Amino acid sequence: MRINYILIPLGAIGVAWAGSYLTNIGLPWYFSSNLPGIAPTGAFIGLMWTIIYLFATISFLLWFNQKQRPKNFWMVNWLFIINGLLNVGWSYLFFFKQWTGSAIIEMLFLEATVIWLIVMMWRKARWSSILLWLYAAWVAFATYLAYIFWLLNK
Repeated sequence: MRINYILIPLGAIGVAWAGSYLTNIGLPWYFSSNLPGIAPTGAFIGLMWTIIYLFATISFLLWFNQKQRPKNFWMVNWLFIINGLLNVGWSYLFFFKQWTGSAIIEMLFLEATVIWLIVMMWRKARWSSILLWLYAAWVAFATYLAYIFWLLNK
Protein backbone atom coordinates (compact mmCIF):
# COMPACT_ATOMS: atom_id res chain seq x y z
CA MET A 1 0.00 0.00 0.00
CA ARG A 2 1.21 3.50 -0.81
CA ILE A 3 1.93 5.80 2.12
CA ASN A 4 -0.27 8.54 0.63
CA TYR A 5 -3.33 6.38 1.33
CA ILE A 6 -2.50 6.91 5.00
CA LEU A 7 -0.98 10.40 5.03
CA ILE A 8 -3.64 12.21 2.98
CA PRO A 9 -6.59 10.94 5.06
CA LEU A 10 -4.63 11.60 8.28
CA GLY A 11 -3.98 15.15 7.08
CA ALA A 12 -7.68 15.64 6.40
CA ILE A 13 -8.57 14.23 9.82
CA GLY A 14 -6.01 16.56 11.41
CA VAL A 15 -7.48 19.60 9.66
CA ALA A 16 -11.02 18.54 10.60
CA TRP A 17 -10.04 17.90 14.22
CA ALA A 18 -8.16 21.21 14.63
CA GLY A 19 -10.99 23.19 13.03
CA SER A 20 -13.59 21.43 15.16
CA TYR A 21 -11.57 21.99 18.34
CA LEU A 22 -11.21 25.72 17.67
CA THR A 23 -14.84 26.02 16.63
CA ASN A 24 -16.14 24.31 19.77
CA ILE A 25 -14.22 26.76 21.95
CA GLY A 26 -16.09 29.67 20.36
CA LEU A 27 -19.56 28.16 20.12
CA PRO A 28 -20.91 29.76 23.34
CA TRP A 29 -19.90 33.19 21.98
CA TYR A 30 -21.36 32.38 18.55
CA PHE A 31 -24.73 31.19 19.89
CA SER A 32 -25.00 34.20 22.22
CA SER A 33 -24.54 36.55 19.24
CA ASN A 34 -27.08 37.80 16.71
CA LEU A 35 -27.24 35.08 14.06
CA PRO A 36 -28.35 35.55 10.45
CA GLY A 37 -31.87 34.27 9.86
CA ILE A 38 -30.57 31.90 7.18
CA ALA A 39 -27.86 30.39 9.37
CA PRO A 40 -28.09 26.58 9.13
CA THR A 41 -28.23 24.39 12.21
CA GLY A 42 -25.05 23.07 13.77
CA ALA A 43 -26.00 19.53 12.74
CA PHE A 44 -26.35 20.58 9.11
CA ILE A 45 -23.04 22.45 9.19
CA GLY A 46 -21.33 19.38 10.68
CA LEU A 47 -22.82 17.15 7.98
CA MET A 48 -21.69 19.52 5.23
CA TRP A 49 -18.12 19.67 6.55
CA THR A 50 -18.01 15.89 6.89
CA ILE A 51 -19.01 15.53 3.23
CA ILE A 52 -16.60 18.29 2.16
CA TYR A 53 -13.65 16.69 3.98
CA LEU A 54 -14.52 13.30 2.51
CA PHE A 55 -14.75 14.71 -1.03
CA ALA A 56 -11.56 16.76 -0.61
CA THR A 57 -9.68 13.69 0.66
CA ILE A 58 -10.85 11.62 -2.32
CA SER A 59 -10.01 14.53 -4.64
CA PHE A 60 -6.46 14.75 -3.28
CA LEU A 61 -5.99 10.97 -3.46
CA LEU A 62 -7.21 10.85 -7.07
CA TRP A 63 -4.90 13.72 -7.94
CA PHE A 64 -1.90 12.29 -6.14
CA ASN A 65 -2.26 8.80 -7.59
CA GLN A 66 -2.41 9.71 -11.29
CA LYS A 67 -0.28 7.51 -13.50
CA GLN A 68 1.16 10.48 -15.35
CA ARG A 69 1.91 13.50 -13.22
CA PRO A 70 1.23 16.86 -14.89
CA LYS A 71 3.65 19.78 -14.71
CA ASN A 72 1.65 21.43 -11.93
CA PHE A 73 1.57 18.27 -9.80
CA TRP A 74 3.59 19.58 -6.85
CA MET A 75 2.02 23.02 -7.02
CA VAL A 76 -1.43 21.47 -6.59
CA ASN A 77 -0.16 19.32 -3.70
CA TRP A 78 1.13 22.41 -1.92
CA LEU A 79 -2.11 24.22 -2.64
CA PHE A 80 -4.04 21.42 -0.90
CA ILE A 81 -1.79 21.86 2.14
CA ILE A 82 -2.17 25.65 2.11
CA ASN A 83 -5.93 25.20 1.81
CA GLY A 84 -5.95 22.97 4.89
CA LEU A 85 -3.99 25.56 6.87
CA LEU A 86 -6.37 28.30 5.74
CA ASN A 87 -9.31 26.12 6.73
CA VAL A 88 -7.99 25.78 10.29
CA GLY A 89 -7.01 29.45 10.25
CA TRP A 90 -10.59 30.47 9.64
CA SER A 91 -11.80 28.57 12.70
CA TYR A 92 -9.00 30.17 14.71
CA LEU A 93 -9.86 33.71 13.60
CA PHE A 94 -13.65 33.42 13.70
CA PHE A 95 -14.40 31.17 16.65
CA PHE A 96 -11.28 31.17 18.82
CA LYS A 97 -10.24 34.84 18.49
CA GLN A 98 -13.68 36.16 17.48
CA TRP A 99 -12.09 38.44 14.88
CA THR A 100 -14.95 38.29 12.41
CA GLY A 101 -13.61 40.92 10.02
CA SER A 102 -10.23 39.19 9.76
CA ALA A 103 -11.98 35.84 9.38
CA ILE A 104 -13.99 37.13 6.43
CA ILE A 105 -10.85 38.36 4.68
CA GLU A 106 -9.19 35.00 5.39
CA MET A 107 -12.23 33.22 3.93
CA LEU A 108 -11.67 35.05 0.65
CA PHE A 109 -8.20 33.51 0.49
CA LEU A 110 -9.66 30.11 1.42
CA GLU A 111 -12.20 30.41 -1.40
CA ALA A 112 -9.48 31.48 -3.81
CA THR A 113 -7.45 28.35 -3.04
CA VAL A 114 -10.47 26.10 -3.60
CA ILE A 115 -11.24 27.75 -6.94
CA TRP A 116 -7.58 27.63 -7.90
CA LEU A 117 -7.48 23.89 -7.12
CA ILE A 118 -10.61 23.31 -9.21
CA VAL A 119 -9.14 25.17 -12.18
CA MET A 120 -5.66 23.67 -11.94
CA MET A 121 -6.94 20.08 -11.80
CA TRP A 122 -9.72 20.39 -14.39
CA ARG A 123 -7.80 19.29 -17.50
CA LYS A 124 -5.77 16.43 -15.99
CA ALA A 125 -7.98 15.14 -13.17
CA ARG A 126 -11.56 16.12 -13.85
CA TRP A 127 -13.08 14.13 -10.96
CA SER A 128 -10.59 15.65 -8.52
CA SER A 129 -11.82 19.03 -9.66
CA ILE A 130 -15.54 18.18 -9.57
CA LEU A 131 -15.27 16.80 -6.03
CA LEU A 132 -14.31 20.29 -4.83
CA TRP A 133 -17.32 22.13 -6.27
CA LEU A 134 -19.39 21.62 -3.11
CA TYR A 135 -16.46 22.94 -1.06
CA ALA A 136 -16.28 26.10 -3.19
CA ALA A 137 -20.05 26.64 -2.96
CA TRP A 138 -20.07 26.08 0.80
CA VAL A 139 -17.17 28.46 1.47
CA ALA A 140 -18.88 31.13 -0.65
CA PHE A 141 -22.10 30.67 1.34
CA ALA A 142 -20.19 30.63 4.65
CA THR A 143 -18.40 33.84 3.68
CA TYR A 144 -21.76 35.48 3.00
CA LEU A 145 -23.07 34.24 6.37
CA ALA A 146 -19.97 35.51 8.16
CA TYR A 147 -20.43 38.90 6.53
CA ILE A 148 -24.08 39.07 7.66
CA PHE A 149 -22.97 37.91 11.13
CA TRP A 150 -20.38 40.69 11.18
CA LEU A 151 -23.02 43.29 10.18
CA LEU A 152 -25.41 42.08 12.87
CA ASN A 153 -22.79 42.09 15.62
CA LYS A 154 -20.43 45.00 14.92
